[in-house]
Amino acid sequence: MSSIRVRAQLKDGVTQVRTLISHPMETGQRTGSDGKKIPAHYITKVQARVGDRHVLTAHWGPGISRNPYLSFEFEGASAGDILSLSWVDNLGESDSTQVEIA
Repeated sequence: MSSIRVRAQLKDGVTQVRTLISHPMETGQRTGSDGKKIPAHYITKVQARVGDRHVLTAHWGPGISRNPYLSFEFEGASAGDILSLSWVDNLGESDSTQVEIA
């Protein structure tokens, strides 16, 4: 099961994308109940594509909240096109998903 939930809707030539990513987004600054620092674990890059067209790159750091929500808009897509969304984190973990633009 993907860690990414995404919805893409076309209205008046503009595609609105809303996504929720399940991720701990640990800064590396918090201390656990054992008194030790919780290691940093956060998303560093989010990318979105429609076909071969790149529509978004977001570079993130440890200041983004747990389970981040991302919303963006772009022009030039059509209903039925496939939006691909992916992320990679500072530990090399990654995930991706695809959704049809409605």
